[in-house]
Amino acid sequence: MFTPLEKVGIICLSVVGFQIVRSLFRVLYNHVIGPAFRMNVDVTKMGSWAVVTGSTDGVGKAYAEALAKKGMNVVLISRSMDKLENVGGEIEKNFNVSTKLIAADFTEGPATYQKIEKELYGLEIGVLINNVGMSYPYPEYFNDLPDKSVVCNNLIQCNVYSVTNMCQIVLPQMIERGKGVIVNVSSASALFPSPLLTVYAATKAYVDKFSTDLAIECSKKGVIVQSLLPGYVATKMSKIRRSTWMAPSAPRYVDRAMLSIGIEERTTGYFAHKLMVSTIQLVESLSPRLAIWIILRTMENIRRRAHKKTTTN
Repeated sequence: MFTPLEKVGIICLSVVGFQIVRSLFRVLYNHVIGPAFRMNVDVTKMGSWAVVTGSTDGVGKAYAEALAKKGMNVVLISRSMDKLENVGGEIEKNFNVSTKLIAADFTEGPATYQKIEKELYGLEIGVLINNVGMSYPYPEYFNDLPDKSVVCNNLIQCNVYSVTNMCQIVLPQMIERGKGVIVNVSSASALFPSPLLTVYAATKAYVDKFSTDLAIECSKKGVIVQSLLPGYVATKMSKIRRSTWMAPSAPRYVDRAMLSIGIEERTTGYFAHKLMVSTIQLVESLSPRLAIWIILRTMENIRRRAHKKTTTN
């Protein structure tokens, strides 16, 4: 027979053990079982067109190419028409699909979205990838940001308004047809303290919250909304030149992230990034001060190197 205290201990251990097993199974299912058995959604059945913002470089370009490879026509939206024409030409040549090019500056106001809505009219849009985004040139204290008002306004316009307004434009037709996929690209920085990236991380936290709540609203209407929270990817924006396991190339990252659509509504999209986030969150749960100290030191070191490089140049 167990004493009352022993019974309480057994119950507590059982609950903890169950949670550990449950978490491990979820990771196994999301990153191994689900993708291996192709339990993700077939995006080609959602509609004939995909819309990708920020589509001329990095993750956005990789999404555009991945969707075109599956046979979807692609609307490319980015700031530079020259880059759009180059990427659009490559996609049409390599994948034998149609493209539509829309030059738009997402740091500007309502006129941008009026133009986009007009250009998208009449297209059967099955997939929307809200990828366009801006970050700091390097980690910096909020009070020391150069051209603070301009930088903050651009970050909010590009990272917050773009996601909200693009969903506002595309979602009604998806709900009317009863199917569609929206991927809103947030950031892993939204999941833990991100000093020296304060405004950027806050805008990405908005994207995550907006996406998870919108996913609930759309869950019974046939529309999948995914919040994608990547860590480092080797792109121009991240300034990482060589890809690694922890910082994959954009095509490698998107290849894995695409497999999560329909399996996870909120995901880093890549196992190494899940591991990184889980490690940081574990340290934070054990010692919040230690986690903040490590993150702050890391950001300050990057800031110091950037300042030194700027001074040298």
